[in-house]
Amino acid sequence: MHIVHIEDLDHEGLADYSRLTDVALRRLSEPAGGLYIAESTKVITRAVAAGHRPRSVLIQEQWLPDVEAILEGFDIPVYVGSPALLERLTGYNLHRGALAAMHRPPLASVESVIAGARRIVVIEDVVDHTNVGAIFRSVAGIGADAVLVTPRCADPLYRRSVRVSMGTVLQVPWTRLPEWPEGADLIRSAGFSIIALALSDDAITLDELAADPPERIALLLGAEGDGLSRAALRNADSVVTIPMFNDVDSLNVAAASAVALWAVRPR
Repeated sequence: MHIVHIEDLDHEGLADYSRLTDVALRRLSEPAGGLYIAESTKVITRAVAAGHRPRSVLIQEQWLPDVEAILEGFDIPVYVGSPALLERLTGYNLHRGALAAMHRPPLASVESVIAGARRIVVIEDVVDHTNVGAIFRSVAGIGADAVLVTPRCADPLYRRSVRVSMGTVLQVPWTRLPEWPEGADLIRSAGFSIIALALSDDAITLDELAADPPERIALLLGAEGDGLSRAALRNADSVVTIPMFNDVDSLNVAAASAVALWAVRPR
């Protein structure tokens, strides 16, 4: 690594970090450029440990010793600037100390991600990056094995998703299904029972499922608002509902994922 002290915003290497508060720009530039942004030294550490390759780092001076330990052996620029300058560049206070522009690793095949797994989560069309990140954190914390996301699901490597997940999107094996709901056949052929979490008149309770769970479970979670699509429900082996009280019909999708994963965790 080589340190570059910046005093203005004209350096061409800063393009990856400019206008980070512009949602439309991030959606276009990060996936198209094959990059994602890792925020904080903890997340950068997890990214590097997962084998992801940094392109550059943007940092405040006081965090430099921490980053030097993480990036030993990488020949990349580390841009160091004042808090005021970095806030002008990114649009917010860099209170977590560091940002890294990371090269996106190629997506693994569905077969390789779910091979040997017993509990996986399938996220159908969840578009809120906070919810996606929180689901990954539940998967990691409760000990499920992998995550599959549908083609229209939000990007797990979007900066907010990575941050909310506490970097666990860099630890949990995941990939994107090439097609949906056709991908359900691929999941079932690998030996999984597809369990849809939804409100339905013919649903069983989560308690009933947990009392005698299938050996391999693919927990299917739906989008905010409308929930799972009709096609997803048709492709499910069972529909499961979390019992609720006080006229509350359901939980937020991320909270529901944690409850359901805990209930069906392998014993």
